[in-house]
Amino acid sequence: MLHAEIKSLPSEDISILINVENSTRKYLCDCGEASLLSVKEAQNLSAIFISHTHIDHFSNFDGLFRHQIGSGETIIICGPKNIQNHVASRLQSYTWNLVDDSAICYQIREIVSPEEINVYEVRPPFWEISAPKRREGLLYTDESIEVTFTILDHKTPSIAYLFKANDKINFNEENVEFPKGKSMSELRNAFFQNNEEIEIIVDNTPYIAKELFHLLKRTAGFRLGIIMDHATISENREKIKTTFKNVDLVYIEAFYKDDEKDFAETNFHSYASASGAVMKESQVVDAIPIHFSRRYSQEDILEIQECFDKAFGKDRNEKIVQKDE
Repeated sequence: MLHAEIKSLPSEDISILINVENSTRKYLCDCGEASLLSVKEAQNLSAIFISHTHIDHFSNFDGLFRHQIGSGETIIICGPKNIQNHVASRLQSYTWNLVDDSAICYQIREIVSPEEINVYEVRPPFWEISAPKRREGLLYTDESIEVTFTILDHKTPSIAYLFKANDKINFNEENVEFPKGKSMSELRNAFFQNNEEIEIIVDNTPYIAKELFHLLKRTAGFRLGIIMDHATISENREKIKTTFKNVDLVYIEAFYKDDEKDFAETNFHSYASASGAVMKESQVVDAIPIHFSRRYSQEDILEIQECFDKAFGKDRNEKIVQKDE
């Protein structure tokens, strides 16, 4: 299960922490102000996912590396075209004469297009950008999750991310004829990798893995979407509907109230009912509006939530209960 926590107050710029159940791994989406983000959480980040580098989504990057320097870890940063230059410029603006190249490494994954992801490394003390290497396969994967994306138009590329927890392989409760020891762990691995022909030894008796697959069942991993700033244009809407179809939970930008949709269109942002409507069209299980203009009062935000929910077709009180669980 994936859990998202908004780490910025309504008066601050957006930042969302993603936790994985039964794992110490943590992931951050965007680096706006985040007074609710603890030092320990910043230090434990495995990866940072940047939608775009407008100041309200990137201004707190300095605060993150302030707590990460000296960890000796490699931290992944994913973001839009030229993200490597934005990161390196921030790091190069400080003097680092008291640290060496073992203090930390940032591996930066630049999303140029759906087909092209370039990988760079930057290290102290000079933070020079390495030559790019082409990344094949998924944008990000580890033992807990995999991350895919789509590129939206915000008058600059804005990356929307889809996080998927790994599928779970469990025993069918009615099938208990074999002990659940080492051999069953091997069977799980074979089932997960669809390795049908590998031999599994159970109580000194050899079996072909596929003969035992009926003992197991696969439960699809929870899917969580993060959609930040985007214009309410047909190209964006189609990309959202394709990428986030039937997703379990999506946090989506709803920067403006409906009566300010002209501002939204001028500034390539979304507004309450437009975000709710695209979530309904995407047939997501649940959706939560986020990232409102900071000039709005709490009353304005409630209005946005109500308009969003009406367009999405879900009762807000029910959704708030789910959010707080």
